[in-house]
Amino acid sequence: MGRIVRAAEEEFKIAGYSGATTAAIARRADVTEAQLFRYFASKADLFREAIFTPLNQHFTDFLASQLADADNVVSQRERARQYITELQSFLSDHSQMLMSLVVAQTYAPDTTQGVGSIDSLRAYFDRGAATMSGRIQGEARVNPKLMVRVSFAAVLACVMFKDWIFPSGLAGEGEINDAIIDFVIDGINANSD
Repeated sequence: MGRIVRAAEEEFKIAGYSGATTAAIARRADVTEAQLFRYFASKADLFREAIFTPLNQHFTDFLASQLADADNVVSQRERARQYITELQSFLSDHSQMLMSLVVAQTYAPDTTQGVGSIDSLRAYFDRGAATMSGRIQGEARVNPKLMVRVSFAAVLACVMFKDWIFPSGLAGEGEINDAIIDFVIDGINANSD
């Protein structure tokens, strides 16, 4: 079964959800389609296992590393900078898998059952909102649950669509990353005094 899942992950990364076929996945795993269907009832089930399960684990691992490293940085701004840098790196490292989700959600929305089903992504958002709420004194101008999602979306979009958003020659990689970090930190600070 593990071989089939690994083959499916590779095939979905290369061909996307629409282009990947169970026949191609079976060939890549060196099994028959009948063997593949003994473990997975459909291409959609295989997609969920090959893409959602590893992505869920990546988010869980990332969340655990954030908790472990939370006390290693002195200032709140520097902690936020480190956190956003790690988030950029994480998203960049997993951009192919994330793009597979975007394409599947666009062209076959019934197969993904919504990205919201990634448990650790929900936990990530909840933890971020709780952290933001803990720093706010008084009434928040922007709901922390909304703010953490908007911040994540901004970083995700800038990483996933970097070539579209930042044309060659506009700025160097470091400048772009710093601009993203400063933008997100300033947005988060909308709830600060």
